[in-house]
Amino acid sequence: MAFESLSDKLQNIFKNLKSKGRLTETDVKNALKEVKMALLEADVNFKVVKNFVNTVTERAVGTDVLNSLTPGQMVIKIVNEEMVSLMGSEKEELKLRPSNELTIIMMAGLQGAGKTTTAAKLAGKFAAKGRKPLLAACDVYRPAAIEQLKVNGEKLGIPVFSMGSSQKPVDIAKAAVEHAKKNGNNVLIIDTAGRLHIDESMMEELVEVKKNVDVYKTVLVVDAMTGQDAVNVATTFDERIGIDGVILTKLDGDTRGGAALSIRAVTSKPILFGGMGEKLSDLEEFYPDRMASRILGMGDILSLIEKAEASVDMDQAKDLEKRFKKADFGFDDYLVYMQQIKNMGGLADIMSMIPGMGSKMKDAPMPDEKSLGRIEGIIYSMTLEERANPNIINPSRKIRIAKGAGVDISEVNRLIKQFEQARKLMKQMPGMMKGGKKGMFGMGSKFKMPF
Repeated sequence: MAFESLSDKLQNIFKNLKSKGRLTETDVKNALKEVKMALLEADVNFKVVKNFVNTVTERAVGTDVLNSLTPGQMVIKIVNEEMVSLMGSEKEELKLRPSNELTIIMMAGLQGAGKTTTAAKLAGKFAAKGRKPLLAACDVYRPAAIEQLKVNGEKLGIPVFSMGSSQKPVDIAKAAVEHAKKNGNNVLIIDTAGRLHIDESMMEELVEVKKNVDVYKTVLVVDAMTGQDAVNVATTFDERIGIDGVILTKLDGDTRGGAALSIRAVTSKPILFGGMGEKLSDLEEFYPDRMASRILGMGDILSLIEKAEASVDMDQAKDLEKRFKKADFGFDDYLVYMQQIKNMGGLADIMSMIPGMGSKMKDAPMPDEKSLGRIEGIIYSMTLEERANPNIINPSRKIRIAKGAGVDISEVNRLIKQFEQARKLMKQMPGMMKGGKKGMFGMGSKFKMPF
């Protein structure tokens, strides 16, 4: 889960702050010292941290805050507002030219940041909005880079222009422009080569492409896991070639937070998207307010709704809900439930978007493709009666099920325990199971939890 370490530290600091009835100026300053240390440990730029803490302190030690009925909440509100401001306040779009013109986007970044995959993900986003993208394979140095782009393009149904690895990137880019114009493509995404570190030849190559091709936007792809290094990379690229925005990859891991919280403040360039997984659909628009809310443990209901609408079969979700209400939730339903959750990124990720649930669920087990297959094997080794009524599964039945699935009985016990945890979790969240205006914390009937 993104920012888990930083989020846990900040939540503990604010929990202590809220536990006090009244706050003194000393209480606030001590809490903000801890916030400062948490941000520095998360590899946030030192100057950014210093300015952030000074601004929050200036606002938080005012009489209006300290004399309010909920001073702890007021301080947290100020921290949230300043964190949103730090990341850019408003979501910024990667704007394109009109659809009757060709928009050329050049992707840049270091090797290993996920640039080639991100180029394909971005093309997929544009295709979903009705554009006709073309991917240009200009990384002629990294083994299999061209093939990787072709494979990803094929999966998404997006054409890839390539001239092999023997041509110069600038010549490939120019030929790709002509190809795009001839074939009616209105977005051209150029995947350029990366290096293990910034070097002169890479920069010259990018400058050469920009000189010869009418690049409309230059997008830098950086690995969010590298923290402050990502900020340094962004600064150097912007100074040398000029960038229009940043895509942060690997935001689904326990990112330290340094990149997301520093890049905008240091470079003045917006974070456009966040890579949230390995699937070609795992590219999300970056909302500063939603990200700040998640970091501070306040959840992110809007993103959760969007994930559900994009990933969940609502008819199946409604059916599962009905079964649960009738106490008719069995192992066949559990399989559907797990697939729905997996499609949305995993249980821990979903819970991190629900206010107050993230810390409770951070150790929640979520099966991957391999373990999901084993779980299916166990469930399909049960009789229809056992699947429909799990309460009848006694020790002798467990032994038979384990033998049928070719697994140890401990795995059967583990699955049954997870099943019971899922049922228990659903009982703890009755508000999310309801439709109408009160469903999903007042977000309306269009959202149903997929379990």
